[in-house]
Amino acid sequence: MNYDQYGQAWTTPDELCGLLYQNPELDLGRFHVKFSGGTDSKAALEYNRSIDLLHVDLPKLKFLRDIDQTLAEFDQTNQNNWYMPTEYQNLDIAAWILSQCKTQAELQRVGQELLLYQERDLFNLLKYLKYFVDTMRANHIVWGVGRGSSTASYVLYLIGVHRINSLYYDLPIEEFLR
Repeated sequence: MNYDQYGQAWTTPDELCGLLYQNPELDLGRFHVKFSGGTDSKAALEYNRSIDLLHVDLPKLKFLRDIDQTLAEFDQTNQNNWYMPTEYQNLDIAAWILSQCKTQAELQRVGQELLLYQERDLFNLLKYLKYFVDTMRANHIVWGVGRGSSTASYVLYLIGVHRINSLYYDLPIEEFLR
């Protein structure tokens, strides 16, 4: 399997034929073919056309779509597409997190962290993490207690991403945002 600069998986018709010889039951509809305009692409187009003409119940080949954005634009577009229920998209995550604080020290730490998250335009990520944790809790799905640099974030602790209280262990937020 090959990947382009945008992370799209693709294969050539020749590679696909090799895979099909190895596994005749292979679902060709799962693969994207890179359209190069050469004879291999013409063969792939002919394959799809034949399926239409013969009215057979076979999956068509999908072609890798052209992306007319720079990689930076593509990344930004995808970072702005968060698939979560509207109630989480509209959630004032900063207010919710602040409402979880019980002491002045917690409020100060959360305020400091929220500014850092806001500077990095990560509020949608926080909303998604709240949705993700709520969904796991509702469905009784077990997840890790926390490890690595994420445990330095008190905000992630309040959301429930991990169970390490960074204030108790005096973990600086800079450990998370390095």
